[in-house]
Amino acid sequence: MNKTSFLSLGLIALLASCNPSKSIHKIPIPENTFETINVPAKQQEMYLEEVQKWPQADLATDSIPGMSIEKAYEFLADKEGKTVIVGVIDSGIDITHEDLKDNVWTNIDEIPNNGKDDDKNGYVDDINGWNFLGGPEGTANPEQLELTRLYAALSKIYDGVSEDEVSESQQKEYAFYKELKAEFNEKNEELQMNVSFFSGLLERISNSDAFAQKELNKSTYSIDELKTLPQDKIDPYLIKVVAAGRSPQEFIEKLQEGKDYYKGQADFNYNLEFNGRKTNDDVTNLSDVPYGNNYVIGSLEDEMHGTHVSGISLATRNNGTGMNGVAQNVQLLSVRAIPDGDEYDKDVALAIRYAVDNGAKVINMSFGKSYSPNAEWVYDAIKYAEKHDVLLVHAAGNDAKNIDKVNNFPTDAPDKITEIADNVITVGSITKHYDKNLVSSFSNYGRKNVDIFAPGSEIYSTVPNNEYESIQGTSMAAPAVAGVAALIRSYYPELSASQVKHIIMNSGTKVNFDVLLPGGDETLVAFKDLSVSGSILNAYNALVLANQIVNQK
Repeated sequence: MNKTSFLSLGLIALLASCNPSKSIHKIPIPENTFETINVPAKQQEMYLEEVQKWPQADLATDSIPGMSIEKAYEFLADKEGKTVIVGVIDSGIDITHEDLKDNVWTNIDEIPNNGKDDDKNGYVDDINGWNFLGGPEGTANPEQLELTRLYAALSKIYDGVSEDEVSESQQKEYAFYKELKAEFNEKNEELQMNVSFFSGLLERISNSDAFAQKELNKSTYSIDELKTLPQDKIDPYLIKVVAAGRSPQEFIEKLQEGKDYYKGQADFNYNLEFNGRKTNDDVTNLSDVPYGNNYVIGSLEDEMHGTHVSGISLATRNNGTGMNGVAQNVQLLSVRAIPDGDEYDKDVALAIRYAVDNGAKVINMSFGKSYSPNAEWVYDAIKYAEKHDVLLVHAAGNDAKNIDKVNNFPTDAPDKITEIADNVITVGSITKHYDKNLVSSFSNYGRKNVDIFAPGSEIYSTVPNNEYESIQGTSMAAPAVAGVAALIRSYYPELSASQVKHIIMNSGTKVNFDVLLPGGDETLVAFKDLSVSGSILNAYNALVLANQIVNQK
């Protein structure tokens, strides 16, 4: 992503004093002048509560690379903020959750459940948001990957066709088909191996455990007791599990989860015949609207991603329940558009526009994919958001890849170099370890296309049915940034989306040591080379910088 050349604070103040009518939106954000914090990584074992709260820690005082949230709120103690609507485009969101329900946006121009489009926005009874995945046949959840959809479509044209049978005008499309076929077959083969591995190991461990329980006449047993049994009846993996002090039953549950995960991918994501769409619209026609329904919750049993993401930014603070979200003075506008599989470009484009039209000033987008057949629809939506001064926060992705080199949609830089708008901030993930293990092993990175890093590993947040869990992913890092952006827009509403983006990037905690490059080959690289800003999110610094900009206008 392009870096802007910024003026010093002193020069900005001089220019502003010479031209008092100068719009605050035209004041550029200075380069990062915050001091680098050199502290050793926390060595003591962290208690459960510390782990659950680590993203809010302060590096200087806690030796944990958190966002300095409490310090940020101390800075805001004598200030008054305005309500900010935060759009969350994701899977279903449990808006009845005890830690979210008080912050749910309500469309005051719509009369609930009267079956009419009272506000004439094209969406009937959109009281708390919109579900672009719902329809008369139900509410979709599983979906194919975009890779699968594209390969399936082109297979109908080119399956069994040799290169010399393809016309000159079809050569480019045929080459793309061959590329898709190779990638699909490679990934599908790996998937089938995982299904086979987990299924086989689950069966062997389950049989061995059942045999051990029966022979020993007890449900739990020691390694010494296990060794008294005929070893040809006991799988070696079970011996390793028990020797390590783990519960065989819990291990079996994990194996079942693994089997279900890979089986689900095989049955839906990589199934060339599957179609999970239930909206009765034409996904190739952006004008084929309206579709969907107002049930933004989706499936409480099968969807937790959207609820978890929402809690990170928006869970009610200091209510004595669960956990604290990053932001206060916020309302959650739920837009269900992301299935268990790859999202459709049409849904994403319309979801962005819906959130913008209904007042969102920050939109979180914790999703992504490698192919985008109608990317121009999303580009137009990004520009639409920029025109309406809305900041989009996007997760960088979890493939441990350099997205300066590989595709990650949606993006604000189609050629991976030049931005089409200045209102998108892309976020990578860090861990709680302020050492070479700082960057999450799964996180994507990119000197030009990832803007900043934020906490994304072991993130404790809301999940459906008033529960809480720790999950990891750049999906968790993005809403941390969205929360800080909402704080800035609440207390400093004069600032534009572009300014908020650059304030966040130019106020992060700089890291001046080498870290393990995501991907697992033990390569060490300078942290500063993994993103545009070379820094990690710092809420306190961001608010200090925002305050400086606003008060020098």
